[in-house]
Amino acid sequence: MKLGIIGSGKIVHDFLTALPIPGLELAAIATTKRSAQVGQDLAKKYHIHKCYDDYLEMLKDPDVDTVYVATPPSMHYQMCRDSLEAGKNVICEKPFVFTPDEALDLKKTADKHSGLIAEAITTVYLPNFQALQKDLAKIGPVHVVSLNYTQYSSRYDAFLQGEILPAFNPKLGGGALLDLNVYNIHLATALFGAPKAVHYYPNMQKNVDTSGILILTYEDKQATLTAAKDSQAFFKNQSLIAGEKGFISFAGSPGALASYRLDLGEGQDEEKKLSVKHRMIPEFAAFVQMMDNRDQLACDRAFQHSLEVIQVLNNAQND
Repeated sequence: MKLGIIGSGKIVHDFLTALPIPGLELAAIATTKRSAQVGQDLAKKYHIHKCYDDYLEMLKDPDVDTVYVATPPSMHYQMCRDSLEAGKNVICEKPFVFTPDEALDLKKTADKHSGLIAEAITTVYLPNFQALQKDLAKIGPVHVVSLNYTQYSSRYDAFLQGEILPAFNPKLGGGALLDLNVYNIHLATALFGAPKAVHYYPNMQKNVDTSGILILTYEDKQATLTAAKDSQAFFKNQSLIAGEKGFISFAGSPGALASYRLDLGEGQDEEKKLSVKHRMIPEFAAFVQMMDNRDQLACDRAFQHSLEVIQVLNNAQND
């Protein structure tokens, strides 16, 4: 996979520290003209072959076969569409796009141009998630789920002073639902599928949800998904999946899922920890396989999951 990166923000810096990843070659990076120096510095530091200050110019580069869209969410749809129309495969950061219609249009565009598209979301590619998914059957029918991602934002103090940075700008995909709770939604829908009903109870400040509780209703269970950018973490973000025969619990970000505990009672408890060098390595290793092998089935499964997540987000915002 010969990757062209669009963006130079925090997530790009994080991704570059995950390298090297077998089969992934950094063909190019594209930034805005204002961030051109940042792009040049990253290209030099991480041995990226080419540097552009206009992503449309990078899309003309024949040495780029896959584009990683790592920009603010408000830019995702257009940049993904442009990339697909240029004949590139696409990996797009979370949240993928804002509406199901946008997602379906991108899928239609990908199919039309024989491209593949997938959302970058660490949670569902982590080895601990795959192990947890298998262990779910051991705890019996699940009736109560509580997922928590509380992280006091480093930008919250500035927000309170009136400086609205992207993390708190709803037009740019800011807020607790889109920035943090999306990880919980990915985990819940990957484990239990699409819910019957969605209800969102946000705490609103300056027209943005700085925290909130999302309720997903299923036939036999209720899932409570909490996310906060305005609060300190309670019990280190403790999350719980409770069944009739036992429970699974974990602490910390669902986007890292560093470990989890399986408890079947009567002393049958075990900590599961399949560590990885960097949380983004498993997802990009999977993307390399998908793109290089033209694995349409795997991409379609990933897209269907992303579509379910977008529908939950859309329903929450319209609740």
